[in-house]
Amino acid sequence: MTRHAVFIDPSSDDFLEDRLFDATNSRLNRDGTLLPFIRLRERLNEQGIPVHTADRLGQARYMGEVNHYWSFGRLSAYQALSARPDVRLRGFILLEPPLVLPQMYEKLPELTRRFEEVHVHNVLGDGYSLAGVDCGRLRKLYWPQPYNTVASSWERDDRLNRAVVISGNHNPLWRRPEYYSKRIEAVSALNRYNAVDLYGRGWDCKWGRQSMWLPYWRHYRAITRAYQGSCESKTEVLSRYRFSLCLENMPMTGYVTEKIFDCLYAGVVPLYLGAHDIAQLVGSGAYIDVSAYPSWDALWLAIQKMPEDRWNAYRAAGRDFIEGPGFMAYYHSLERMVQVDLELER
Repeated sequence: MTRHAVFIDPSSDDFLEDRLFDATNSRLNRDGTLLPFIRLRERLNEQGIPVHTADRLGQARYMGEVNHYWSFGRLSAYQALSARPDVRLRGFILLEPPLVLPQMYEKLPELTRRFEEVHVHNVLGDGYSLAGVDCGRLRKLYWPQPYNTVASSWERDDRLNRAVVISGNHNPLWRRPEYYSKRIEAVSALNRYNAVDLYGRGWDCKWGRQSMWLPYWRHYRAITRAYQGSCESKTEVLSRYRFSLCLENMPMTGYVTEKIFDCLYAGVVPLYLGAHDIAQLVGSGAYIDVSAYPSWDALWLAIQKMPEDRWNAYRAAGRDFIEGPGFMAYYHSLERMVQVDLELER
């Protein structure tokens, strides 16, 4: 029987040396982030298939006759591996959008030649070019999720009647379209009502490179008043609030990240702005669509008039989605991407 092994090239060196599967690492596994990888490893191990991070691929004792390689956005290794007859370049996963890593999308023609599958947020070319791309190898990406049930803090009823934002301070430079500036504008607008708290790294770094752009300086005072420091657990922080400003980094079809799911786990109602097709991917009853309001002021005033049963209906819809069949595309996303069909390989 052919011996198989799976190797995953993570998005950062922090996860190498098999730390990608270390549930005990509280920093890397914050709020269960690594659980999809741990579940994947356990499932494949049950089939007798070892799973490791890609740095182990050069160690003979971990090598199989067929080594299946997946990359989560690293361009540094696959060229050399493609020359090895024992390595199959199975999949390349682009978690970041074109706004953040445009060079990855410029490489799509080559990636779709080298890899059997390339997973992107949408296969339509919305936000990037399909010129030279083998579209037959593109697959819709569903952001892998750690849980299929809400957190225990979902039941918390002593929540602040405020909006919370959890986001790092980032400068998109010249790239457009972007929602980083809209996030700052929202903080500034809600700060006029003393109705927003901001968490994340870099907001207090006044002279850092990420702060060197006009929206940060234009709204600096509001940012300073709203800023509450970094965040050790998103679930714990989110569960203190009734609402959360939930803006993706850019508008793009299919671009739905962990941001909205973090809110649904914690029972906070998302004020969402991002994917054009969010209603098809999550369901319109689980969030408040920011684009339906002419201004942040109008949105906040409408929220303050919201009946309690309406607020609870949003929360219930979010819980039902997390615990329902539609969420399985996200919960089992990684296991469906990284598959080894032993029957075909024998």
